[in-house]
Amino acid sequence: MSSLDGPDEDNPLGKPPVPEDVQDAIRTLIRWAGDNPEREGLLDTPKRVARAWKEYCVGYTEDPAIHLSRIFEEVGGYDEVVLLKDIPFQSHCEHHMAPIIGKAAIAYLPRNHVVGISKLARVLHGFARRLQIQERLTAEVAQCIWDNLNPHGVAVVIEASHACMTARGVRTPGVGMITSRMMGTFLEDDRSRKEVLSLMGY
Repeated sequence: MSSLDGPDEDNPLGKPPVPEDVQDAIRTLIRWAGDNPEREGLLDTPKRVARAWKEYCVGYTEDPAIHLSRIFEEVGGYDEVVLLKDIPFQSHCEHHMAPIIGKAAIAYLPRNHVVGISKLARVLHGFARRLQIQERLTAEVAQCIWDNLNPHGVAVVIEASHACMTARGVRTPGVGMITSRMMGTFLEDDRSRKEVLSLMGY
């Protein structure tokens, strides 16, 4: 029996084995980087890396919109901004596959119903757990909420640090990137936009 067929120290539950060609690709990268994939410390690295990337990119296996399918119409007449801010997330840059680590603020102005607040974070994570650029991530989260909740307005602001800039290339640590997407009332009405940005802390 191959060591891939059953549990190992990094796969105690006996998850599906990592295909050999995937492991070979990671061994090739290790070798190209200058190390020996056959040395003791790296023997199980191809399996670990492969399983880690499956976890990093689990967003490809789900439709984030599913999290917005259960709504609540009994809101006691509430018709003001709903805001969830400082939502931590991690993604990976599609250009260098380097980490993007940051936080998001997501707001909407409900029309007839609301959704559980944890669902906003789940939508963010569903799109973040893919190879991304921050601009598209911001737009995808906003569009998903707009399409599925039919609110008066949506506002999404994402602030993140990109390892492709801080750990390589220009190597400038401490730099943060901010992107925003406004839709509906928050795009069309200057006062509403200023209000939601103030609530977000911007």
